[in-house]
Amino acid sequence: MNEKTVAALTEALDDEYKARATYRKVIETFGPIRPFINIVDAEDRHASALLRQFERLGLQPPEDKWTGRIEAPSSITAACEAAVTAEIENAEMYDRLLADLDDAAVRNVLLNLQDASQNRHLPAFQRCLERSKR
Repeated sequence: MNEKTVAALTEALDDEYKARATYRKVIETFGPIRPFINIVDAEDRHASALLRQFERLGLQPPEDKWTGRIEAPSSITAACEAAVTAEIENAEMYDRLLADLDDAAVRNVLLNLQDASQNRHLPAFQRCLERSKR
């Protein structure tokens, strides 16, 4: 097993866990607001896709260390700003991880997750930020 593949899967899963915990905290604090209610479900699906790769490769996935450890943002605007930043950083993380991957299945999963982050989540959070400032 390639160490870079294991490291990439581990970092990606940790990032998805963090995003999911963060968006859950926003919902817990401010109620069922969009796009957080939609994207928190997507983060669940992203984590599941990564967990399937751990299983396929016979690897033990890391535990979710984020649940219950995220502080609430001070406002919806702050939540949207943080989410925009997180999705930009998420896409950059995938660029970095993809540069060293040989496993085609893992590569495909990471490309799909990066696409969702850049083309669905980021624009949704950018719209959230615009609405919150009106």
